[in-house]
Amino acid sequence: MENTFDQFDLNPNVMDGLEAMNFKEPSPIQKLAIPVILDGDDLIACAQTGTGKTAAYVLPLLSMLADGDFPNNKVNAVIMAPTRELAQQIDNQIQGFAYFVDVSATAVYGGTGGSEWEQQRRGLAMGVDIVVATPGRLLSHLNFEAVDLSQLSFFILDEADRMLDMGFYDDIMQIFEQLPKSCQIIMFSATMPANIRKLAANIMKNPKQINIAISKPPTSIDQRAYICYEPQKLPIILQLFKEHTPKRSIIFASSKEKVRQLSTTLSRKHIKLCEMHSDLDQSKREEVMRDFKNGKIDLLVATDIVARGIDVDQIEMVINLDVPRDPEDYVHRIGRTARGDNDYGIAITLVGQDEQNEFYKIERFLEYEVKKIPLTPDLGEAPVYAPSTERSKARRKSYRKQTNRIQQGRNTHKRNDDKRTGHNKNRSPKRKDRRNKENG
Repeated sequence: MENTFDQFDLNPNVMDGLEAMNFKEPSPIQKLAIPVILDGDDLIACAQTGTGKTAAYVLPLLSMLADGDFPNNKVNAVIMAPTRELAQQIDNQIQGFAYFVDVSATAVYGGTGGSEWEQQRRGLAMGVDIVVATPGRLLSHLNFEAVDLSQLSFFILDEADRMLDMGFYDDIMQIFEQLPKSCQIIMFSATMPANIRKLAANIMKNPKQINIAISKPPTSIDQRAYICYEPQKLPIILQLFKEHTPKRSIIFASSKEKVRQLSTTLSRKHIKLCEMHSDLDQSKREEVMRDFKNGKIDLLVATDIVARGIDVDQIEMVINLDVPRDPEDYVHRIGRTARGDNDYGIAITLVGQDEQNEFYKIERFLEYEVKKIPLTPDLGEAPVYAPSTERSKARRKSYRKQTNRIQQGRNTHKRNDDKRTGHNKNRSPKRKDRRNKENG
């Protein structure tokens, strides 16, 4: 069977985006999920981090929006995420894949000031194809009638189990009550506990089911970690490059702001490098990748969104400036080394004092401890590696209490009493007629 993205008959502009980002072969979850989503079926996929699940729903979504006749002044798709960080990551991936596609997207999440709220409200009122949102913030906009979901065609929940752990079940159900019956519902979850099965039973119709396990990093990658304070990270990086100058290296950072700051600092140390992030236009990205492949530059400083599209052999070392948010990002980052004919690579993670719990979560997924490298005396004393799962549990419990208080406050606001009636007439020709399914 053909193992390329050509097998899915995606929109040509989506294919151009894949080619520009150097995506060659679909992952197992993508091979299974993309056809189901294109067929218009509800889908519940048990896919742990590191399986390429975001692209598994973003690619068919973009293709259907590009091919179909959808309203320009309405929200056509909602992607729910448990945290603002994940919402930002999903939005960044959409921007990358949709580079050549006439599809609009915006991220809506809490933790922002009044000006950002007003900006979100205006954008939602004007209409946008895809809204990536945290449950609480989207529900707030719904309560203030700032967004209309009456013609929504796609409702996607990413990391659904995590959302329920954070106490968002009621929020999700309140949002669901405002969706049209014809809406296609797609759910991705790393686990399948009873509350996820209950949610699926309440909101989905005869969903297809997929179960994919994550693959571990190859043993050919020499994984190491430095436990350090934040100000020690730059001196560690400078020391690493002073001790050893590999043929090709990549430093990954969690945001384009960190990429810019680190690139500026390292350039002053006369290190030949280029930065790679979503703000670069396509011609600049291609130029940077050519220079990196041809050996004109030794170091690439990049964000996660670009990490998934880098397809270069002979990368000897990968450095994580900060701990990836979850094992998926970790696997993708360090997987850039020990590729092709290069049977050995080094992956170094700088673990700040406040990042120890996140790194411990990665080690639990790996099912082994990553080798810790002690700091040299000139770098100063390092913090003790003592991740506290109990502190994490306490924070989650406190968050749930806060969420419940907010929910009680929301109940005083005016609710939208519209029932889930009507069908969306603007549907992609690739989708099955869901109304026929309901009547059949």
